[in-house]
Order: sequence, then structure tokens, then C-alpha cells
Amino acid sequence: MQPVAFIPSPSQGVWHLGFVPIRAYALMIIIGIVVAVWLGERRWAAKGGTPGVIIDIAVWAVPFGLIGGRLYHVITDYQRYFGDGRNPVDALKIWEGGLGIWGAVLLGGVGAFIGCRRHGVSVAALGDAVAPGIALGQAIGRWGNYWNQELYGRPLDTFWALEIDQAHRPRLEDGSLDPKYADIATYHPAFLYESLWCVGVAVLVIWAAKRYKLTHGRAFALYVAGYTVGRFWIEWLRIDDAHQILGMRLNDWTALIVFLGAVGYIYWARNRTGPEKVGAGAGETPEPEEPKAEEPKAEPEPAAASEAAGSSTGASETKVDVSKADVSKAAEDEPVAEEEPKPEPDQAPGNEPGNEPEDEAKSETEAEPGDEPGDEPESEPKGEASTADDPAPQDDPADDPADRPAEDPGADPAPATGENGTRVDSAAEDGGADGAADEDRAGAGEEEPVKDPK
Repeated sequence: MQPVAFIPSPSQGVWHLGFVPIRAYALMIIIGIVVAVWLGERRWAAKGGTPGVIIDIAVWAVPFGLIGGRLYHVITDYQRYFGDGRNPVDALKIWEGGLGIWGAVLLGGVGAFIGCRRHGVSVAALGDAVAPGIALGQAIGRWGNYWNQELYGRPLDTFWALEIDQAHRPRLEDGSLDPKYADIATYHPAFLYESLWCVGVAVLVIWAAKRYKLTHGRAFALYVAGYTVGRFWIEWLRIDDAHQILGMRLNDWTALIVFLGAVGYIYWARNRTGPEKVGAGAGETPEPEEPKAEEPKAEPEPAAASEAAGSSTGASETKVDVSKADVSKAAEDEPVAEEEPKPEPDQAPGNEPGNEPEDEAKSETEAEPGDEPGDEPESEPKGEASTADDPAPQDDPADDPADRPAEDPGADPAPATGENGTRVDSAAEDGGADGAADEDRAGAGEEEPVKDPK
């Protein structure tokens, strides 16, 4: 039986370059490893890990994985290599096919653990980074089974059926061709199913890890669980000899147990959060908090304050940074803050700019004779002595114009106040000639009788 359309099998799977054989099976495995390491490096760098760590750990994981995969195959199919008429040396011929993924993942994990310990990184974090790459590597490696015409399923009569030569069809224990399949040329391409399934698992892990932030080994566990589901039904299609337990192939039992273990780990680690050890070399986790904790060690405030004081007095002009310039500006602004209190709050409620002429007249009439030294008139009705002879009336030095500090010529003149807290405006502000004349005579020490407002 042979359908009109089908997938043809390759005529050969080995090419020779001189005396060096180039085997398609090994070539597919090598390409798969390269892709797995490449994708793992990209994902590891995205997690904050140091580039090159995946390659260094692969030096340990890949040899361990190949040995583990071969050991699993030989142990589970020992009848092919041991017994009457068998050659145990064939167990070493890995190029003829026969790698068990379960043993490869198990011992490959041991090699990865050794590499992680040497680099001081987390095994779980590493597994999350390389999980999609491993799935893609398996997808590529399964095409090695195509070149060896192995890993096929039950007979199939359709356009995607795989053609298998008689030399690679199922055989009996004595090595003869099984009569049931002697005339059947096309079968389920189980290798193709698994290859496509692995691609889907890789896409699933990449999407789920980003969508649900799967860390601490959960992305790797998802890869394991997803792969075992596909492997279970693919094993159900296979017709090659295999050990069976309770009517089910050994690989099906293995897939079921591993699936339960992966799902259990995902549930157990569902709440695990926090940083992971992805640092290389010293094994330190590159946490963003550590650089922030080191910032206060600089403490530039004292030096900045001293430089700011020097720059404000004009002693030296030095080049300072932005923080020192801010401190200098704050130091220059301090004297301004001290001069802010002005006598304006002491103004009487009625001292408005529009009432200045009346306020000045009122202040002149209500002023006491002892307010200013030297201003007491000789013809005082009350007969009080001058302030030169009687120093008893002691006014507040703050109200004495002679004792007030000279004001800055560039600053705005502050309004003067009398003893009773009234505002005495200057002649320039009032525009009154009499007020200006009185102030000149008062400064010269002349005595002026008090004017009667009436």
C-alpha cells in the first residue's frame, strides 16, 4: 500500500569528506544545541545575567546530556545491545540513533548544576532562560530521526504520510521483517509531530513567561509539562518495540510521572517572588538597590557649603558643580531672608498713601518735645528743660534717627516712625517743602518751635 502523495525518506544520511563521515543525525543535534544556546543567551541577558554564562554552563550540560540520553536509551532498550547475537559495542554507536530525552534532561541538569555552582548563579533561573531554547533544539534534533528513518508511527494512507524503506521497518526478535508491515510503505511521521509540538511548546513558554512573569524555575517546569503532554500521545502512535507496564509503553509512564511532577512544582512555586541569582563571576545578584545604598557615601554637603561661603564673599572663584551652586545660592539668599521684617506692619491703620499730607501734619503736632534731642523749643509752655540738660526722657534707640545704621544707597528707603508708632514719610515721598526744611534743621541741631495746627 502506497498513497499517491507522501513524504519521501532520504536515500542516505551520511556523507563523506575524505575519510571523515558527516552524519545528518549528528548534524541536526549540533544545530539544535547551537540554537538552544543562542536563545538561552538572549533570554539570560534579558534577565540581567552576564553574557557568556550560558555558553560556559553548556560546556558542562551538553556532554552530561548526551551521556544521559544515551544511557537511558540503552537501559530501556537493552535487548538491542545485550544477549545472544548482540554486540555490546553497538551501545557506543550514538551516531546510529538512540537518545532518550528523559536521560538527557536528567543528566544534563546535573551538568548544568555543576556549571551554575561554578559561576554562582541560580539553577532555577538558568532553567527558565534556556527552557524555550531546549524545546527548539529538540524540534531541530528530531529531524535527525528523519534521516535515520526512525521514530515513525502506525501505518497511514494520506499525503503527509512518511515513506519508510523495508530495511527500517519493524522487525521481529530474530531480526526478520515483521510480516504485518512488509507491504506497507507509509506511516505516521511521529518525528514531524514531535518537532512541531516542540516548536509550539517553545512559543508557549516564551509567551507565558512574559505574560505571567514565570520565575524561580516555573518556566522550565511549564516546558517539561507541555512537552510530556505531546510525548504521551506521540508514544501512543509508535509501533516499534518497547517495554510495556500494565499495557502502556514505558515512555508513556515516564511522561505521565514527569508531567505530574512538573505541574506539582508549578503549584508549589506559584507564590515565589523576589530577585534571582543571575550574576556571573562572584555570584552576586545584580540588584538595583545596591548602587543606591552606596550613594550617601559621597556626602558632598560640607565641602559644598564651604565652597559656597567662599564664593559668596568673593575670596576665590572656583568651578563647582550643580549641587555646590545651589548651596551657594542658598547661602547668598540668607541675608535677604533676615532683612525681610520691615517696620511696615507697625503702620497705623490710617496711613494710606493718599493720606500722607495729613499724616505728616498730625505727626508733627502730636510729637512730644522729648522725641528728638535738640528739637525742644525754648518757649515751651510746659517749661520743660532741654534734652541736653535733662537726659531723663530716654527714647528707644531704635526710634532715634541719629542712632540708626546707614542704609544702603541702592536699597529702597524705609519709612520712619515716631514714638507713638505713626509713620513719618520723607519729604521726597510727601512732596511737602516744610517737612523737608524741618528735617534739615533737625539734622543741623537747630531748635524749631512746635507749630500750632490751629
